[in-house]
Amino acid sequence: MEFTVKSGDPEKQRTACIVLGVFEPRRLSPTAERLDEITGGYISKLIRRGDLEGKIGQTLLLHDVPNTLSDRVLLVGCGRERDLGDTQYRKIITTAVNTLNEKGAMEAVCYLTELHVKHHDIAWKVRQAAETAQTALYRFDQLKSKKDTERRPLRKLVFSVSSRRDLADGERALEAGLAIAQGMALTKDLGNLPANICTPSYLADQARDLAKRYKNIKVDVLDIADMEKLGMGSLLSVARGSEQPPRLITLEYSGGKKGEKPVALVGKGVTFDTGGISIKPSDKMDEMKFDMCGAASVLGTFCAIAEMKLPINLVGVIPATENMPSGKATKPGDIVTSMSGQTIEILNTDAEGRLILCDALTYCERYEPEAVIDIATLTGACVIALGRHASGLLSNHSPLAHDLINAGKTSGDRAWELPLWEEYQDQLKSNFADMANVGGREGGAITAACFLWRFAKKFHWAHLDIAGTAWLTGEKKGATGRPVPLLTQYLIDRCLERQGRVASGG
Repeated sequence: MEFTVKSGDPEKQRTACIVLGVFEPRRLSPTAERLDEITGGYISKLIRRGDLEGKIGQTLLLHDVPNTLSDRVLLVGCGRERDLGDTQYRKIITTAVNTLNEKGAMEAVCYLTELHVKHHDIAWKVRQAAETAQTALYRFDQLKSKKDTERRPLRKLVFSVSSRRDLADGERALEAGLAIAQGMALTKDLGNLPANICTPSYLADQARDLAKRYKNIKVDVLDIADMEKLGMGSLLSVARGSEQPPRLITLEYSGGKKGEKPVALVGKGVTFDTGGISIKPSDKMDEMKFDMCGAASVLGTFCAIAEMKLPINLVGVIPATENMPSGKATKPGDIVTSMSGQTIEILNTDAEGRLILCDALTYCERYEPEAVIDIATLTGACVIALGRHASGLLSNHSPLAHDLINAGKTSGDRAWELPLWEEYQDQLKSNFADMANVGGREGGAITAACFLWRFAKKFHWAHLDIAGTAWLTGEKKGATGRPVPLLTQYLIDRCLERQGRVASGG
């Protein structure tokens, strides 16, 4: 799929299709008005007849429109102009791209990027259009013997900017959008793969492939013997019941200055979670292949920033394992010693994500990171609290939480902060160890983060619970690629902030 940015009048575009917006009720967008004048009112006459009201999701495909060089014109409903915000804009782009792909328009020039979206400039609109278009076109059919393919799929999409002065910003935004979309696609592919293919060793191989593709990424993989030497008793307790050997995967991206402290991303990589001895109900257990989406999002973010060549140092730590029941599996009531030396009474073996993350967080200390963000499909409680629209965010550092929330707003990949209060810590008390691995039903997403906080006291840390946002269930079941946009935007913002400090002498 080819994407470009250009500036030009709609009537002069020699292409298979041009895409224009129509607001509700039956009101043409500025570019559509221009084309309507040139066509002698051809479009407005059709609209007045009631062929298109302008509601979001509506489309009207016109053929042989007079005084144009385009084969077809696609009109796309944009809703009420005053309501046009982030979510509506993405829906409009998705509708346009899906329609073009289904109708056999192999190329198109899209003028929807010229619509006025509240609080956003042309760069944001182009980047979001690129990400949204790639998301709409994404298919996971690698494992199908017969693939469902369109006869004449969309192959080229041009995003229009109103002025040649906007071309440079538009092109940079397009590059960023495509890089993020590429990272999201990698994340989705890994999440969608079945657990008999995507094992801990497979994840390690994917990290090595990134290192082969990008010269400033370095990868190291630790095996069981390495983890035993480090004293990672918590992580290894989860792996004990599986025939698949665990892996601790580390990635280092060196895009910033030498010696500059890195940001660290820690991704939960449970490639299949049965719950262990505390086994899950069978209903929807197939979706537990998605329990490694935190790890996948780390790999996807590395892919995105390497494509963009961001000037930042980044570390990724991925504890990867299966959680299986067997004669060797950890039992409820067992006590293990983490890498930090803290002991944990395992009351529920299905609360395994925090057990692998805590050792990974301790391992991060050797990098002396500027900030650490862990990403995990950690708790069903977070899904109950926030649904599938926002990731849960908890942090021991208010500025870090603030930056992540802002990155979520900019990218459209939103997070919502939950409290990390000392009072919740009492729920993790144990009679026999330093702590229990669960704190009861009340505030489950919060007590899970409270557990991780005990291993993150030496750095600024944030926890993203993506249990509700990492994949969709039901008819549209599949990985979403989140929170790659949020994480990438956060890293972009850090680079811009640092450049601003340097420019001002700070």
